[in-house]
Amino acid sequence: LLRGGEIAHMAGAGPPQWRFRQIFGERDPSEETAEEDLISAVEFNEDGTYLATGDRGGRIVIFESSEMDSVPRSTGHARRERPRYADGEEGMVARRSAASRVEYRFYCEFQSHEPEFDYLKSLEIEERINRIRWCRGFAGSRCLLSTNDKTIKLWKIYEKTVKLVTSVNAELIRENHNVGGGQVGAGGGKQWPAGGLVSADSLRMPRITPHDVIVTAMPKRVYANGHAYHINSIGTNCDGESFLSADDLRINLWHLGASDTCFNIVDMKPADMEDLSEVITSAEFHPTACSLFAYSSSKGAIRLADMRERALCDTQSKIFDEPATARSSFFSEVISSVSDMKFSQDGRYILARDYMTLKLWDVAMERSPVLTLDVHDYLRARLVELYENDLIFDKFECGWSGDGKLVTGSYHRRVHILDQDGSQKVTLEADKHATPVVTPLRSPRRPKPAAGAAESQAQVEPQSKILFHSHHPQLDLLAVAASNSLYIFAAS
Repeated sequence: LLRGGEIAHMAGAGPPQWRFRQIFGERDPSEETAEEDLISAVEFNEDGTYLATGDRGGRIVIFESSEMDSVPRSTGHARRERPRYADGEEGMVARRSAASRVEYRFYCEFQSHEPEFDYLKSLEIEERINRIRWCRGFAGSRCLLSTNDKTIKLWKIYEKTVKLVTSVNAELIRENHNVGGGQVGAGGGKQWPAGGLVSADSLRMPRITPHDVIVTAMPKRVYANGHAYHINSIGTNCDGESFLSADDLRINLWHLGASDTCFNIVDMKPADMEDLSEVITSAEFHPTACSLFAYSSSKGAIRLADMRERALCDTQSKIFDEPATARSSFFSEVISSVSDMKFSQDGRYILARDYMTLKLWDVAMERSPVLTLDVHDYLRARLVELYENDLIFDKFECGWSGDGKLVTGSYHRRVHILDQDGSQKVTLEADKHATPVVTPLRSPRRPKPAAGAAESQAQVEPQSKILFHSHHPQLDLLAVAASNSLYIFAAS
C-alpha cells in the first residue's frame, strides 16, 4: 500500500491540493427541488472519459471529458481511443497536470426507465435509477447497465453520422423550369423538347455527404422478471461477458447476450419468512478473478464466494465479520448494516461502509479489519433523534481513488478522502466557495481528535447528505452528487 507521503514523493511534489472545478444543475437556494430531479447514481467509466448520472425520474445524463477533444468526431462509428498515462513519477506528474485542466461537458441524455405497475402484487414500480455500471463496448460504442427496483437494461451509446443527399438533378431542372422553356402540348401542359432543358454535360450524380454527428442511446437488452424483491446492486464481471444483480434475498448471474435466462447463485430466503434475520445489502465481482464475488449483509458481514466450488454459493469461502461488542444497544444492528462495499483495483482489499464507520478488510485476513475509521462518531449520542427522523437508515456509498485513497460521504454536504494508513483526512464540501479541510487522524502516537462542538450540535438536514459519488479511476477528480446538482472537484 502506498502511503500519502510515498505518493507525494513519487510525484515530486507535496500532497494534492483539492479545489472546486465544475458544477452541473446549479439552482437557486430559494427554489424547491423536484423529487424526480434528485440524483440517485453516479459512475465514471473505466478510463474516466465519460461520467454518467441517474436520477429518481429514470433519466440518465452522460458527460464527456475534454480529453476527447483531440479525437475527431467525423469518423462516426470508428473507435475513439482513450488517453493513456505512463507509469512512475512521470506518469504521476502527467495525471496531476491533466486533473487540473480536464473539464466535463454535456454529452447526451435519455430516459432509461418509466414508472410501471405490478398488477399481480398491486405494487407501483418507481422509475428511480438505483445503479449504473459501465460495460465493455464494441465497434467504437459505449455500453452501460442501469437498473431500477425490478428491471435491468443494457444501453448502447454511440455516435451516428447524419448524412444528406446533395447535388441532385431535380434542383437543376426546377431552376430551368422557373426560368421558362417548353412548349404547350395538346393537353394544355408543358411538353419538354426531346433534348430536354438539361444537357448531358450538366447532369450530376447525387452525392451523400456527412451533415452532423449526433449521440444516440439504444436499448440492446432488457433483463426483466429476475427478481421478486427490490434490486440494490449490479456488478460487471472482469470477463466482459457476464454480470450479477442482487436484491434483498437473492443474487443472480446473467450473461450480457441472453436476457431471458439467469442463474441463481445465492439464495438467503428461509423456508419460513418469520425466520428471516438477515438480508443482502450489496454485491460486487472481484476485479481480476472472474469466479469470485463478494456480498454484504444487514448484520455487518461480508462473504466471499467462489463459483467454481458449487453452483449455489450459499456456503461462502470466507466471511469477514467482527465479533459483537459487549456494548450493544437497540441500534447496534441498524448501524452495523453494511450499506456499500468495493474491492480495491488489485482485488486485495475490500472497503466496507456502515452508518458509523468505514472499514478496510484484507482478503487474506478474516478475523478483523486492518483499518477502522470513524465517520459519524459524533452522532453516536443522537441515535434516537436520527431513528425518529429515519436518517439512521441512510445508505452511504464508499469508493477508491486511483492512487488507493478511501472516499465516502457524510452529512452537511461533505465528502471525506482518507489515506489508507488512517493518518489524514481531507474533507470537501459540496459548495463552490468552501475550502477543503485537512484533518490529521489518530495514529499510534497521536490520540483521536475530538469532534468540535459546532459539528456535534449541528442540525442534520435530510437534504444535506452526500450518498452518491464516484472517483476518476486515473486522475484526482471526484464527482459528488448533492441533491439535484453534480459537483466536480480536482486536485493538482
